[in-house]
Amino acid sequence: MLTPRSYFLKTFIKESFNKPFLTLDKQINLLKSRGMLFKDESKAKYYIENLNYYRLTGYWLIFEKNHATHTFKENTYFEDILNLYIFDRELRLLLLDAIERIEVSIRSKLAYNLAESFGSHALLKPEIFLSALKYSRTLVKLKSEIDRNKAELFIKHHFDKYKEELPPIWVCVEVMTLGQISNWLSNIKERKYRQIIAKSYALDEKILCSFLHHLTIIRNACAHHFRVWNKRFTIDFTLPKNPNDLNKKFNLSKKRYLYNTLVMCEYLMDIICEDNLWSIKLNNLIKKYSIDTMKMGYL
Repeated sequence: MLTPRSYFLKTFIKESFNKPFLTLDKQINLLKSRGMLFKDESKAKYYIENLNYYRLTGYWLIFEKNHATHTFKENTYFEDILNLYIFDRELRLLLLDAIERIEVSIRSKLAYNLAESFGSHALLKPEIFLSALKYSRTLVKLKSEIDRNKAELFIKHHFDKYKEELPPIWVCVEVMTLGQISNWLSNIKERKYRQIIAKSYALDEKILCSFLHHLTIIRNACAHHFRVWNKRFTIDFTLPKNPNDLNKKFNLSKKRYLYNTLVMCEYLMDIICEDNLWSIKLNNLIKKYSIDTMKMGYL
């Protein structure tokens, strides 16, 4: 039993990092000593050199039989880990494709509807937004993006010709990040204006705003090359009750896994894109690499 003193020492006194640098050959040997098998060691060395040993650890965790000793299950091949890594990479690219289309669509509807209701410079009217603090912060970030892109002809044209401190909203949205779009939309004071945008996707505005916030997390993970296939995300989103056919697809027991995100992306892509093949590409990708979808939160 830990005494108060030993508990304090165990909890608050940190030890120095003492793991030595390992050459590529030693990294291979370490994996072999833990039970990993190789079909082609030279190929494995090539991938470890270019992908980073530490980066790959996130992909071989599911192959460990004892995480404390980092020993692997029987018949675990390096090529199994590489297969999973390449799948995850292609999955991120497919997600970015969907996120790009969703982001551009939301941008367009945000610009159109705010301009129709409040004029070309709706973003310079703080009275139409709910939180003054959030409005101020979002405006500062937008101005920073405008300034960063001031060499772009569509931005330069405005400041060369007009006196307003921002271009019209349909220009501003072109430099907004997904996070900024999410913040502008969710901060519109009157619900009916948020609802107009959300209803074009047959969703409630709370659902759309929640999903966009979640999607910024997914987008950042993909853009920074983080593992996503079996990741448990810190921020999920409010699942829609309607349409009923959509609601039935969600996995309520694993809300923070990627599956629900994929379901929602597929739903929005079907609305946004004619002849949408995104879900077919997703299913083909899973089949190509023989992926265990249960670890992605699939039903």
